[in-house]
Amino acid sequence: MKHKLVTSNKVYSRDSLDKITSHLNSETVIVLHGARQVGKTHILYLIQTQLENLQMPNIYIDMEDPALLEVFNMGVDAFLQYLKGEGYETDKRLYVLIDEIQYLDNPSSFMKLIADHYKNIHLIVSGSSTFEIKSKFSNSLVGRTVNFEIHPLSFQEFLKFKEVNINLKEALLPVHIQKLEQQYKEFVIYGGYPKVILAETISQKRSIMGQIINTYIRKDIRDFANIEDPDKFNNLIQLLASQTGQLLNVSRLSKEIQLSIPTINKYIFLLEETFILKRVRPTSRSSRVEIVKSPKIFFLDSGLASLFYMRDFPSISTDQMFETSIFAELAKHYGREEINFWRTKAGAEVDFVINRALGEMLPIEAKLSFNSFNMKAILNFSAKYKTKNYKVIGLTGERKNKHYIYPWEIKIL
Repeated sequence: MKHKLVTSNKVYSRDSLDKITSHLNSETVIVLHGARQVGKTHILYLIQTQLENLQMPNIYIDMEDPALLEVFNMGVDAFLQYLKGEGYETDKRLYVLIDEIQYLDNPSSFMKLIADHYKNIHLIVSGSSTFEIKSKFSNSLVGRTVNFEIHPLSFQEFLKFKEVNINLKEALLPVHIQKLEQQYKEFVIYGGYPKVILAETISQKRSIMGQIINTYIRKDIRDFANIEDPDKFNNLIQLLASQTGQLLNVSRLSKEIQLSIPTINKYIFLLEETFILKRVRPTSRSSRVEIVKSPKIFFLDSGLASLFYMRDFPSISTDQMFETSIFAELAKHYGREEINFWRTKAGAEVDFVINRALGEMLPIEAKLSFNSFNMKAILNFSAKYKTKNYKVIGLTGERKNKHYIYPWEIKIL
């Protein structure tokens, strides 16, 4: 098969694969989007492998190849002629896997034409920049795409990549829990970027993460976003990384970095749309006693936040980065938009509030040690919002009751 995607000898599956491949027989365009180096190309490889096993004709195309980009920008007719020249029959079922589709001048028009007029051609595409994709994808694609956000590895995927064979569905012995604690501490320090996880030495991990950051700054931001002052933009990222998990104060940031408030808001929007961080909104029913506007800022990967902040990985897990990793895990399992926090003007605070079915709210506290948990804020929240359940997610110390859970139990909340 020509233009087959080549990857490393070891192949690790991803938890999202089954959901994605369940749409292979539909007429919708499958769109994978997420930060650079989180594994989108690897997932395309896994999909291609499944197609090969099913003997389904397929071709992989990388839009970072200037020659191919030029052909595709000439339009659908040139694309079809290219496929024919490569030996593919375009009047029969064909899966076309396109990596980094945001580089096309008009991907929306291209995908709409294929989806509407060439039902036998099934597109599976990836993109690294949501804001760039949104700016190029028009409303004409409504109903024609199914979208999957690809995250850095979850902790369960991290264990798979590290080849730690512990069945999390079974009752765990103390020796297993101790091993998982150590693994999670490593997960907090280095985060969930696959290449960073698979690197054998700290030096290699640091180098790979540095390359990811440099590529992000160079391609996703400078090329697409027209940053007027890159140095101040870099300073903003560093300052935000130092404040992950804290309330966002744009006025204070403006004074510290000497950037206007509108510019800072623009830059934070770009950081959200390129999957670096997320503004988490407060949940509130009373502006008199609760915070209703000021969001918190959370990075979507604790290892990435550490590199932006300290230019290095920390030697130990910290409370701040543990909370950041818990936010990232919750976002992977429940969606970034389903997570809020709660805080009163008097200072009582619940780290996270998950919005569940039927309007149910689940308050969650993240503590590196269970022993540092204080019930007061949870009781205040529960009294106001009439909730009975709560969770304390921790790693060490005493688990006092069923509400105390480990990070690897997040999936069953």
